[in-house]
Amino acid sequence: MRPTVLIVDDHAEFRASASELLQAEGFDVVGVAADGRGAVELVLRLRPQIVVLDVQLPDRDGFGVAERLAEEAPSPQVVLISGRDAIAFGRRLADAPVCGFIAKRDLSGAALAALVS
Repeated sequence: MRPTVLIVDDHAEFRASASELLQAEGFDVVGVAADGRGAVELVLRLRPQIVVLDVQLPDRDGFGVAERLAEEAPSPQVVLISGRDAIAFGRRLADAPVCGFIAKRDLSGAALAALVS
């Protein structure tokens, strides 16, 4: 059974390319969202196992969305992504209720699987 994934990013091109990449590398992308509110709504409806979540969203940041998703039972495994490197987020990243972080340029099925396995 392929792990189910929700991709959350405010750039349509990134959502499309990430979906195609992860589908090709063994994941079942069940939905995409462009903002935090849409992410929460889709998680509640689709119950994906994994959420690939951009740190910078138009309505609230990925850290706030991750905290909200952590309140769900069962909560999805959340992996934050960004065009910036992890060091830019410092302690906030270390304290977030997430499985890890992947720079967008490094996103792959193998990188995602390593964080959520």
